[in-house]
Amino acid sequence: MNTNNVETVESQNQHEPPPTKGTTFIRTCFNGVNTLSGVGILSVPYALSKGGWLSLMLLLLVALLCFYTGLLLRRCMDSDPLIKSYPDIGQVAFGRKGRAIVSTFLYLELFFVAVEFLIMEGDNLHKLFPKEEFVVFGSRVGGKQGFVLLTALVVLPTTWLRSLGVLAYVSAGGVMASLILVVAVLWGGAFDGIGFHERGDLWNWSGLSTAISLFTFCYCGHAVFPTICNSMKDKSQFPKVLHVCFVLSTISYGSMAIFGYLMFGEHLTSQITLNLPTKNISSKIAIYTTLINPISKYALVISPIATAVEETVPFRESKTMSCLIRTCMVTSTVFVALVVPFFGYVMAFIGAFLSITVSVLLPCLCYCKIIIGFKKFGVELMVIFMILLFGTLVAVVGTYTALTDIIKEVVPK
Repeated sequence: MNTNNVETVESQNQHEPPPTKGTTFIRTCFNGVNTLSGVGILSVPYALSKGGWLSLMLLLLVALLCFYTGLLLRRCMDSDPLIKSYPDIGQVAFGRKGRAIVSTFLYLELFFVAVEFLIMEGDNLHKLFPKEEFVVFGSRVGGKQGFVLLTALVVLPTTWLRSLGVLAYVSAGGVMASLILVVAVLWGGAFDGIGFHERGDLWNWSGLSTAISLFTFCYCGHAVFPTICNSMKDKSQFPKVLHVCFVLSTISYGSMAIFGYLMFGEHLTSQITLNLPTKNISSKIAIYTTLINPISKYALVISPIATAVEETVPFRESKTMSCLIRTCMVTSTVFVALVVPFFGYVMAFIGAFLSITVSVLLPCLCYCKIIIGFKKFGVELMVIFMILLFGTLVAVVGTYTALTDIIKEVVPK
């Protein structure tokens, strides 16, 4: 991707608010929690089942590391008033190549999140309507694949919109949706006959890499942290905002993980909604809540990628060209979702390869380059090097494990 075009897109979409205006502390906390509250909550019980009860400590460790790296991004922003976004931090640290690298990882992460939305919709709709089949151009298509195509047709017109204000307002219900989901699962276990009878394993070495990868995916909000910080009326309160957001999100994720593991144990699937019996009202509430969010957020996730691509082609102001590019983007996500329809494995890949890079490795590297310098040896630098070592190990092992699992499913035995 052309670096100059990436810069143009980002500079157009990020403007510093007037000094007298900005979001309040409470509103910023809401925005931050909404950023961290995503589809990851469906898979934390599965992650706990892969790692065992003691892997809850890894959830806390990942939360602490991502909280700390969020603070590092904030300190990088303090070093230069012109920094407004994560790619800006990459440019200040490593020049245009740094901006291009950061932007590439951010766009890849967004792309695969959009793929996850389609896979999730297909899985959960098939759960509700297991006997449905589709005929596409004279060929029979299975229920999951058909629902993926149907979802793509539903969200396609929303991606053609240049102004996504209405969708942004709808997607702000992510916090409420996560709360409803946790309560619905708890209700199903306590009052709808499922119970909390599973004991589970204490520790499972073979599943640790997958567990950490999935936990990291839950905290991949760093791409928008600089934007949230710049939107504040009092930017000095951003560390407190991060503290509130990570505490609330960790409570939500931890609760869901514990409830789900106690309810289904080793029988957990990659999405807890797929374990819930559809005859119960609480289960239907959980599944329908899960279905609504991706439909409203899909266009928001795809839009930054499409905008970046549009800036590299002729006739960039043409609505027809814009619609064509965005249709191609949707088509590409549908293709990946149909070829690799494995929600848990794809999420583990995103967490290990992309989220670890964006949320752990790049903040540390940028902070070392901008603030302390790689040659200034000290306690803080040692801590950061340990985080880099841990992050690199998790990224390599987790990515290898996720790709191996995907290949085993895709390649016939």
